[in-house]
Amino acid sequence: MAEREPEYRYRRPPPAEGEWGAEDVRALRRHLGETQRQFADRIGTNQQTVSEWERRARQPRRMARRLLQLVAEQAGYYRVGGEGEAGTPR
Repeated sequence: MAEREPEYRYRRPPPAEGEWGAEDVRALRRHLGETQRQFADRIGTNQQTVSEWERRARQPRRMARRLLQLVAEQAGYYRVGGEGEAGTPR
């Protein structure tokens, strides 16, 4: 039997404030249906910074992580699946 891809839903809390990784930033941006530039404008940074976060070249700093958390909460962003147990926030 072929392995299934992880299932993503929007039901569980987003990553904790200090745990925003590249995949989490990209998933939130895609959940919002925004380009990197649109997402950067939303959180008050530039497109290059968002690109660097998504490529793991840099990580969001403290204020940016807080903004990501607020945007995720406002957007109702929740994710289930991926690495770890299903139902565990990433």
